[in-house]
Parts: sequence; C-alpha cells; structure tokens
Amino acid sequence: VSETMSTNEEKKKLPLNGRRALPPNNSNDEENEVPEMEAFGLIPRGFNPKDYLHVVDIYMFKEPHEINKQQHHTDKYYNPKLIVRRGQPFQIQIDFSRPYRPETDQFWLEYLMGRYPQQNKGTYIPILVGNMLKPGEWGAKITHRENNSIRLSIMSSATCIIGKFRLYVAVWTPFGILRTRRNSATDTYILFNPWCQQDAVYLDNEKEREEYVLNDVGIVFHGSVEDIKSRSWSYGQFEENILDACLFLMDKAELELSGRGNPIKICRVASAVINSRDDNGVIAGSWDNSYDYGVAPSAWTGSVDILLEYYSSKQPVRYGQCWVFAGVFNTFLRCLGIPARLITNYSSAHDNNANLRLDFFLDDEGKVDTRLTKDSVWNYHCWNEAWMTRPDLPVGFGGWQVVDGTPQETSDGMYRCGPASVQAIKHGHVCFQFDAPFVYAEVNSDIVFSRREKNGTQVIERIDTTHIGQLIVTKEVGSDEMKEITEEYKFREGSDEERLALETAVMYGVKKQTTRDTTYQPQTDIDMDFQVQKAVLGNDFKATITFRNRSRNYYTATTYLSGNIVFYTGVAKTEFKKHSFSAKLEPSSSSSFDVWIKSSEYMSDLLEQASFHFFVTARINETGKILAMQKATILEIPTLRIQTKGELVAGKEMSVIVEFTNPLKQALENVTLRLEGPGVLRTIKKEFRSIPMNSTLTWEVKCIPIRPGLRKLIASLNCDALRHVYGELNVQIQKP
Repeated sequence: VSETMSTNEEKKKLPLNGRRALPPNNSNDEENEVPEMEAFGLIPRGFNPKDYLHVVDIYMFKEPHEINKQQHHTDKYYNPKLIVRRGQPFQIQIDFSRPYRPETDQFWLEYLMGRYPQQNKGTYIPILVGNMLKPGEWGAKITHRENNSIRLSIMSSATCIIGKFRLYVAVWTPFGILRTRRNSATDTYILFNPWCQQDAVYLDNEKEREEYVLNDVGIVFHGSVEDIKSRSWSYGQFEENILDACLFLMDKAELELSGRGNPIKICRVASAVINSRDDNGVIAGSWDNSYDYGVAPSAWTGSVDILLEYYSSKQPVRYGQCWVFAGVFNTFLRCLGIPARLITNYSSAHDNNANLRLDFFLDDEGKVDTRLTKDSVWNYHCWNEAWMTRPDLPVGFGGWQVVDGTPQETSDGMYRCGPASVQAIKHGHVCFQFDAPFVYAEVNSDIVFSRREKNGTQVIERIDTTHIGQLIVTKEVGSDEMKEITEEYKFREGSDEERLALETAVMYGVKKQTTRDTTYQPQTDIDMDFQVQKAVLGNDFKATITFRNRSRNYYTATTYLSGNIVFYTGVAKTEFKKHSFSAKLEPSSSSSFDVWIKSSEYMSDLLEQASFHFFVTARINETGKILAMQKATILEIPTLRIQTKGELVAGKEMSVIVEFTNPLKQALENVTLRLEGPGVLRTIKKEFRSIPMNSTLTWEVKCIPIRPGLRKLIASLNCDALRHVYGELNVQIQKP
C-alpha cells in the first residue's frame, strides 16, 4: 500500500520553489497521512501493541445540549462535530483498554490542520497532559478518572488558527508511537472567541456579543436620507454547511493556514473573495438592471442560498449589489466568531480620483453633462464593520474597522477594501492601513457644481459641503430600531474638530482641490428650496420649487427641472421629465411653483429601487447667476403580508401564508416569490405566471419549525416590472 501511496503523492506535489522547503499550506480541506505505528527502529518479534495502553473510544461532548457547545456559545450551529472557541477550556473523555497508570503510561494529544502540518506554523499542535492549565495557552489536564476512562480539560491558545483540526491520541511505547486511526467524528472546529479577554476580537458587552455574533437575522437600511427604508436579511451563520462554506472561502482566497488566527488578515482577504472581480469570488455584481441567467439582487432574502450555491458550484453566484455583498460578508464574519455589523452610509460618495470632491458638470441649460461627470453619489452604500484590536497600528485605533466587499476601486491591485479603523477615519488619520482615504472620501466629499462658459473657463456655481455622508446608521442592539452612528465617523458638520480632521487627512495625502483658484460668487439674496411629495408606486405626485427673494429687487428666474430615473448608485438611466418655466420673484417675498409628475411618464422606465433624482437649476436673468439643487426621492413600494396558521410549536406542522395585491395599472408577469426563516424553514421559491391588476395572490406553505424562540420570516417578490417588494413577520416558536 505504502508504495502506491507515495507515487500518487509525488504526482500531487506542487513544484517547489527555491525559497520554501514546503509547498504552500493554504487548504483547510486537504490532509496528510498520519502513521498509526511510528517505529523508532527495528521492532522485536515479541512486540504486541495490545500490551500497551490502547485507546478504545473518544467522547467529544459535542451535542448542542452538552457542556462544550453550551459553554462556548456554539450550540446554535447545525453541525454534528465539536465546535469550540479559542482561549477557553473544553472537555473530552478517553476510554482506554485498561485503567490509565500515570507512573508508567505516557500519552499525548495531537491537533493537525492541512496537508503539511508544522509545529512552528501552528498547524501541528502536540499537547502533553499537565497538572494545570495556563489561560490562553495550549494545554490539557485530567479532571476525572474512573475505571478505564479519563476526563480531560483542554485549553486552546487565544491566538490559535481558526478552522477545522483533526485529532489524534498518541501513546508512547519503547519501540514506537501508537496513534489512533483517522476518525472524522473527532474533528474539532476552533473559532474566534469574543468572550475571551486575550482574543483579538474580545468584546466586553454581553448584549453586543448576542447581537454582533449570535444574532442570525439583521436589518438592512436602504432608500435615501429623506426616505429611509428597512428590510430584514437572514444571515443564517448557524445553518447546515455554512461553517464549512465560510472556511472554504479562506481556502479559495489562498490564505496561508498560519495566517488564519489573525482577524485583520482574514478580513482583508475576505473583502476580496466576497466579490467575483479578479478572483472568481462569491458574488458577481450587476448594476445595470438586466439579470439574465441569475437572480436579481433585490430577490435575495439572506446569505445561506448564496454561500451554499458557491460552496457547491465554486462559481460566482449572480447577482449582487452592495447590501448583498455586505449581508454575505456579515454572515462570514459572525460565523467565524468575529463581531460584525452591517452599516449604511446615506449619500455615499463614489469619488473616482479620491480628491474629496465630486464634480458635477452642467451644460449651458444648467443640465448635468453626463459625458463629463464621472463621479457619482450613491443614495446609500452598505459596508460592514468588524470588531478587533489593531496591533499593527498605534494604540487607539482598535475597535470597529470598516471592511467592504462591494467592488468599487482596487486596493493593492485587487477589488477589496479594509480593514480601516473607524477612529482613524473620524480623526483624519488616513495614513493607517488599509484603504482609509477611500472610506474617508465616501463620508466626507463635497459636491461641486460647475459650468463651462463659452470661452472655456470653468465657473463654479455651487458647492454643497453637507450632502455626502450626512447619515450613517446600523441596526440597534437587541431591537429592529435604527441606531445612528454618524458621530463615530465624523465630527459635527462645521465644528472646529471637523476642520482639523480634514486638514489632517489632506496632510496625509488625501487630495483636496481648493476652490479658491476658480471664481465662485453665488447669488446670496435669493434662496431656492425644492420638495418632492411622498408618492406610492404607480401614482402621480408633485414637486414644489420655492423661491425666497430677500432683496428689494424684482427678479425673473428661468427655471429648469430635470427628472431622472437612477440606479441607487446615482448613475442615471433615462431622463423622463423635462420642464422649464419662468418665475417672477417679487421683492421680499416667497413664491412656490408646482410641477406634476404622472405615473405614465415614469412607469415604463422604472428600475428596481424605484428611485428618482431631480436637478433644479434656475438662472437669475438680471444677474446671470445660477441656483442649483439636487435631490433623490424614492417611491413607496407595496409590501407582502405574511401570517401564520396553526400552533407555533417546535416539531409541529404549521402554515405560513403570503399575500400580495398588485397595485399597478398593469398585470405583473413571471413573478418569483421567495420565503425563508432561519430555524423555521429553508428557502422556498414559487413562480407565478401572471398577477392581473388589482388582484390578490395568496401562497400557503406548510413547514415544521426546528428551533424554539423568537424567529423571523422574510419574503420577497420579484418580477421585471416590480422589484424590492418585501414582507416580514416575527414569530414566537414555543417549546414542545
């Protein structure tokens, strides 16, 4: 056997390079052969292994209700193997063929990972049995002896590698080492431990740990500042095979096993592998409203389907937009035990050349010139924060770190972003790795409207310093409310500290073009305001432009309103409304003008987030000065109604009923419904050929909930004419 074994091995070996003695060890999945008898030399004929201590069985206490998973907060993982957190003791029991005699018997444990285990890399860990455990260091001690059995308490290192280890018990004999046979039932997963003070991800608040590590559903805030919307997202980090899928992502990213104890490295490689750009990662992004051969980003209700599909197909899953990347990233981080939360930045700058200003170029009429304008303002952008110490930075920059899996710009040659310290961004210390200048620009840029005169000079018409990053939010700990965290990213607008942070950022190389070199004298005695009525999808609504003339002069304003249907990234698809009029402005008075927007004007071109962007520009004819404003607005989208029927008891059948009424003046064709709820039911999909206008669709699903407790059902409806339709329901599942 050994002969054929080695020749196959030779074929599999990678070509060695001159710098390393062993091939890279970057797969948690691969294994090496471990001999059951490792002889010291020639074995005498009379040698019988049975004369020595012999392992009959190993008991891992790995059931959810048993001591290990209870104490390590891993009882929710739908996984039959032992899962523990590092730096905290766990128990196993070894049954020998006879009573253990400490005076003469010698045995030890071996934990191995990967294809080329090495002690100095932390992938081969021999543990001798001692009298006491040192906190945060590998060790084992006997806590109990009875008949042929011993009970061991094992401590793992608080810095050890995260992943799946193989366990062997080795017994010393004078002629060689006897080992237990390879047994996958004793495999042990070791995860990060936010409960352990010596762990880099230690979080000292129990309520926050329950939210940021153990909560398997969350809220995504979207919409726009004027109209905040929220939806639930099922993270599902404890569902079947998700832990293995998350470990596979690190193999896919080719992260050396020895680097997998470091949350900074893990976040950095994960932010690249979450998107499919340049490494065939998990999700393919698409922002162009055509989602052939894939699922529209708005149809996903959680991360589980995406991760499982990727784990089995190894090909990017189509399609995602920022909240999908962030939702899957959050699952990955929480699954491995890194505290994480999903963040939304409203009016997020995507600044192409990181000069802290977004340039909007206007043409003669005051319309935005789409050829020249390359920067864009996203209505909102989602990213993640992960909690960890930053020993690679000066003291004070640990805590929440920005990581972003959405592919926007490259960093060190790959589409990835972070981890960047939130504290460093707030104070403008953007010299500290990784990607702080880009994140700083996302929350701090100015918008500059400029117009090219006939003679070619650029005239700046307006500078808006408060629009970008005006609201940054996340889900509240322990409830579905919204928590504002703008203050954690920036000082109050206009404060001295804010100016100072900006000057610091500029000093550290964030480019900031001054506007002094261009002539900028705005019209100061007229104010223009612009409001858009809240509107339901499929209805008419109005926009109101108000002028306040504070001077004693008569003015006339040539006013132009342009309505665009936009992607939530602020990129325009079509201009669906053009309206100009002349406004007479009496001295010292206000006047308002209404512009009606009809559903027939926008319905045919509508994009999935039903979001509009309006520009209003007014030229004051007497002075030639221009007033400019821009505003995003979002239509109210109808929701799905969810209810339940029958008793809500774990292990008993119940019904979930989803209802939807079509509000549009047209039939909806080829409609897909999705329903999921971690612990209650796996994702179910159903297709409907057509829903006529004003008619109601009802869908009943029978299921048997597995876990008691407060659970959430999440549903989505999707078709070409209508996207981003959601519904959700909290259900309390009783114990049987």
